[in-house]
Amino acid sequence: MSLNHVRPWRDIYRRKSRQIMVGNVPVGGDAPIAVQTMTNTLTTDVAATVAQVQAAAEAGADIVRVSVPDEASSKALKEIVRESPVPIVADIHFHYRRGIEAAEAGAACLRINPGNIGDEKRVKEVIKAARDHNCSIRIGVNAGSLEKHLLEKYGEPCPEAMVESGLEHIRILQDNDFHEFKISVKASDVFLSAAAYQGIAEATDAPIHLGITEAGGLVSGTIKSAIGLGNLLWMGIGDTIRVSLSADPVEEVKVGFEILKSLGLRHRGVNIISCPSCARQGFDVIKTVETLEHRLEHIKTPMSLSIIGCVVNGPGEALMTDVGFTGGGAGSGMVYLAGKASHKMSNEQMIDHIVEQVEKKAAELDAAAEVAE
Repeated sequence: MSLNHVRPWRDIYRRKSRQIMVGNVPVGGDAPIAVQTMTNTLTTDVAATVAQVQAAAEAGADIVRVSVPDEASSKALKEIVRESPVPIVADIHFHYRRGIEAAEAGAACLRINPGNIGDEKRVKEVIKAARDHNCSIRIGVNAGSLEKHLLEKYGEPCPEAMVESGLEHIRILQDNDFHEFKISVKASDVFLSAAAYQGIAEATDAPIHLGITEAGGLVSGTIKSAIGLGNLLWMGIGDTIRVSLSADPVEEVKVGFEILKSLGLRHRGVNIISCPSCARQGFDVIKTVETLEHRLEHIKTPMSLSIIGCVVNGPGEALMTDVGFTGGGAGSGMVYLAGKASHKMSNEQMIDHIVEQVEKKAAELDAAAEVAE
């Protein structure tokens, strides 16, 4: 139950945008902020690509993007779309035929740069294919591939150049009476990305796809994405996100959800609140949390769990969580349920016991949600 009416400092007022559909996933308007990732397998390896899509979907991905660089990939895309549990976005660069083929293959969305796929006639053909096959489009502006005339005008990639590029591409689609589009203005530089996104958010009501492109490895990329995307989301900007990491796509999904969960914008799975541990800890907090994160991956129900090493902050944190465990002395700690001290449990048995309590609570919450519906 939200208590934001008594905690207004938690409120986020989302920018008002049009809503489009990416397959069966609404993007924009009042729809939940969708989480995306992208496969890194060869698209022509259908089995490997489908397995990666399914793993991402199991981790919580709402949408998955697949690169379509050649005709063989277009042919493989049809089977990938058929077996995918989530809408597939086809990543198209330069060749307009790939865009047409991807729409015909059942892609839910085409990621294109209209200025890169040829003259006006070819752009119209791609737009027609998208319209005929109920396929939306993402305009993807990237600081690393801005048009030559904009680089000459501004001297370097800058927010103004990226916004101008995006608006030029929007006009191409609108001139062809196509409005089922979203837009991104990505850069690897956090400052440049943030400024460009703020500019495009003011200039259009199109849904916005957020991302810090080429953010880096798991740790560095997570930090850059959390800073860049987190600040924009906090400002109310963003309708769908992709965390770009040099890592397994599943990790991108996990990080994306954690960013949204930290801002109260999406809720999925167990939110573990844990201390960094110190000499006061009554059990090995770090190892316990690592084990619980793995053991509780199957829980999709939104709920909270506090794992605190001692009684300094443990009881206070447990007051705000569904299940809690606070370290004590003599090899045991206190289990909290619904914010209240319930019973003691030995450190040796506490992991299995916590998993059991979380699963029980998740079942109760699921049953209550079904009754409410």
